[in-house]
Amino acid sequence: MVGTQLAARDFFRAAYENRYTWDAAFPGYTADVTFTHNGQSHTGQVKVSADLKLDVTGIADDTAQKAVHGQLFEVSIHRVRRGFEDSHGNNTFSYGETLPDGSVEILMGGKAEGDRYQVKNNEVSMVHRHIHGVVVTIHTYSSHDTGAGYLSHRYDSVYHDPKTGEQKGGLSDFEDEYTEVGGYYILSRRAIETTIENGTDMQEDSQEFVFSNIALLAA
Repeated sequence: MVGTQLAARDFFRAAYENRYTWDAAFPGYTADVTFTHNGQSHTGQVKVSADLKLDVTGIADDTAQKAVHGQLFEVSIHRVRRGFEDSHGNNTFSYGETLPDGSVEILMGGKAEGDRYQVKNNEVSMVHRHIHGVVVTIHTYSSHDTGAGYLSHRYDSVYHDPKTGEQKGGLSDFEDEYTEVGGYYILSRRAIETTIENGTDMQEDSQEFVFSNIALLAA
């Protein structure tokens, strides 16, 4: 695909700004949570404050508590509304390949040198980023249209060593469901199925996070 760097930047920016985020008036929320890991369930409560401070209570098992907190953090950090220039002002953009399914590759330079994305139907359908000493690759296969931006529905992720290319950990398949509460979309369920190669054996790890009784905090 032929185009100028400015055109590639604007093309990617449109998809970036099409993501669903919470606005500045977001009051935070509380919910009950049930976390099931390989058939073993834990229940508790969560609180996400307006400034996105997270609190997980009622789960005695430390590993389970950390798992819930970790997923809550991942969800919340992606709902923060950050300006495009704040996130990508030090990056350059150029077009890569156009794939058979119509996805357009965006190649990054500048601060994000080596990263790349794919954009399809004004949504980021693939992310390949260097972050915290690893490379994460995420392919999105379906999304929710909220009317105010899109949310990923089914996607997978895998990590690799940036120097050797060796896969680190397993391939994880995600499925997210959202509930609209008071005009805001809140995660109500996340299922993660991870396949890990262990020599000639394949290990399966299953996690499900279900959030119920979701209520916004008083503004």
